[in-house]
Amino acid sequence: MAEYSIITRHKGNMAFEAEIGNHKVVMDTVAAGGGEDSGPPPKKLLLGTLATCTGMDVVSLLQKMRVNFSDFDIVTNADLTGEHPKVFSKIEVVYRIKVDDKDREKVEKAVNLSQEKYCGISAMLRKNSTLDFNIEYR
Repeated sequence: MAEYSIITRHKGNMAFEAEIGNHKVVMDTVAAGGGEDSGPPPKKLLLGTLATCTGMDVVSLLQKMRVNFSDFDIVTNADLTGEHPKVFSKIEVVYRIKVDDKDREKVEKAVNLSQEKYCGISAMLRKNSTLDFNIEYR
């Protein structure tokens, strides 16, 4: 039996609703693609899951290292191939965070551990795309 099972229902036009546990996520596309923009498109949502996956790792690791941080966000940028199936050719993950200068090395360790060991979304996407990451300190 599969470890994950998600039901996704067609809601009309190009919209779908995924039932994930107790949560429902609507995905759609813009009018030019036949949708009504009632939710994020799947590829952009995937970038959000990438950021959340690695972000959760970083937060967990920084908490274990007892690093105080604030103003933490993650920007993901991606380029698509020109031909179908259009896939991400390059993804950039930018971690933006405020920490004391003395904790920068710990932030770098947490980000590296996430990217190299823990984040399964990064690992999956890296199999088909170039995935680069950097840290911007505030």
